[in-house]
Amino acid sequence: MSALTLKVAVNLVNEAISTGRSINAAPLTIAVLDTGGHLIALQREDGASLLRPNIAIGKAWGAIALGKGSRLLALDAQQRPAFIAALNSMGQGSVVPAPGGVLIRDQAGNVLGAIGISGDLSDIDEQVAIKAVEALALRADAGVAA
Repeated sequence: MSALTLKVAVNLVNEAISTGRSINAAPLTIAVLDTGGHLIALQREDGASLLRPNIAIGKAWGAIALGKGSRLLALDAQQRPAFIAALNSMGQGSVVPAPGGVLIRDQAGNVLGAIGISGDLSDIDEQVAIKAVEALALRADAGVAA
């Protein structure tokens, strides 16, 4: 696979929702972006709050923009807050430096896009993202072991 199709993106969203429900996560919002940072699919579960779509997109967009999972961006934000502030002023949208943004790689390691999830604790969001990606026989790259 060389590109993230709408079909794959929708399947990722469906897997994430299914996983979230299986662990009784809070209502989730899932965003899937291609390698250019363009939104392919977005779903907000009933009960998810107003800003969740922006947060999910920001987690995924930051992962794509910097080539690493948003967990690592959270570490960057702690160690280099001015850098994250500069990214947010330069980027097309806000980078959300919190776990839940995961790169999607094919089996050869090529980046196909990113998934961002928001709604529960960030660690739960990331766990759901990883499980959704792996359910489709793709590689989830959160940057560090979750």
